[in-house]
Amino acid sequence: MAKRTKKKKRSTGSTIALNKKAGHDYFIEERYEAGIVLQGWEVKALRAGHLNIKESYVTVKNGEAFIFGSTINPLLSASTHVHPEPRRTRKLLLHRHELNKLIGLIERKGYTLVATAMYWKKGKAKLEIGVAKGKKLHDKRASLKERDWKRDQQRAMKER
Repeated sequence: MAKRTKKKKRSTGSTIALNKKAGHDYFIEERYEAGIVLQGWEVKALRAGHLNIKESYVTVKNGEAFIFGSTINPLLSASTHVHPEPRRTRKLLLHRHELNKLIGLIERKGYTLVATAMYWKKGKAKLEIGVAKGKKLHDKRASLKERDWKRDQQRAMKER
C-alpha cells in the first residue's frame, strides 16, 4: 500500500482574514507563522471576524517584530472600563532564529514583510507573514494575464 503525502493546509473554517492584495502587489518569497499579542476585547472581536489586514505591514525594531496598520474593530458590547484602540501596534511572537533570518532578509534592497493571513490554530490567533518584493506595473499585468489564461485552460478542459 502506497503512502499518501499530506499537504499542510489551513482549513477554511479557521481563517479570520486574508490579504489578497498582498499577492497582487508583491512577489511573496517565504512565509512565516507568528503568534500575536492581543488583549481580551481583541480576541472577542477576532472571533466575530472584525479584522482588516489589507494595509498592514510588519517591521522589526530592537530585535522584536511588530505589526502596524491592522484594524480590529471592537464589538458594540465591549466593556465600559476598556478603551479600545482599533489601530494599535501589536507585537508578534517569533523564535529568535526566525527573527534573525527575517532581519537579514529585509535588509536587502526592495524586500519587506507583509501580513498575508490571520487564522486560528489550536485556539490561538496566528498571523502569516510573508517576505515580499514589490511588483512593478508590468509584473501585475503579466500576473493577471497568466491567471486569465489558466482560467481559460480550465474551462476548455472542463468542456471536453
